[in-house]
Amino acid sequence: MLDITFYIGVVGNVISLLMFLSPVSTFIRIVKHRSTESFESLPYICTLLNALLWTYYGIIKPELLVSTINGFGVVVEIVFVALFLIFAPRRMKIKTAVLVGLLDIAFFAASVVVPKLALEGRQQVDALGFICAGLNVVMYGSPLAAMKTVVTTKSVEYMPFPLSFFFFLNGGIWTLYAFLREDIYLLVPNGIGCLLGVAQLLLYAMYRNAKPSKGDLSEKLIDESKANLIPSSGQVTEV
Repeated sequence: MLDITFYIGVVGNVISLLMFLSPVSTFIRIVKHRSTESFESLPYICTLLNALLWTYYGIIKPELLVSTINGFGVVVEIVFVALFLIFAPRRMKIKTAVLVGLLDIAFFAASVVVPKLALEGRQQVDALGFICAGLNVVMYGSPLAAMKTVVTTKSVEYMPFPLSFFFFLNGGIWTLYAFLREDIYLLVPNGIGCLLGVAQLLLYAMYRNAKPSKGDLSEKLIDESKANLIPSSGQVTEV
């Protein structure tokens, strides 16, 4: 008889699948408008790196349920990042390409090669698990970059409900799975992710029916038009 942990992991895979696919409507909009508008590529780049590392972690540990769902996530995030490279303005394309090279290629390669050369056996798994845990917190926290915009404009346009909701569910179910598997590297980041998901949902509940003021919107548009500044933080999905 299969352990209950397996079934919890399967549920976690389904929720993670929905989380990975939750930005699809955003990219339908991007393709339709042939523009990435105010959306940022960084959350997708971080999620791609996160999925790459967890896939490798699941292979070497081994954790089949971890490697399979994150392998699917790698494919999805590659598509999303590619669409950014196609439809983003020139400045955003350059920024995206540089970040992909530094994080998804160079950092990932270093995370795989250095432990293999410097460590042995279980130490390699522990080193990779530590890196994965840190990046998982970054992935869960990346949508919080939109919180300032939400509070300033009193609009949740760039922090839509589905991604925050699935982040909360994903963090919760994988926290339970990690607890049962006694895997600290899965437990800590997903526990934090669950709490961050709650914070995003509370913010969404506060501002979902609020009407943005003209002054707030004007300030937002002015900020976005400053070409020499970092673009205002945009959320990764749109419904």
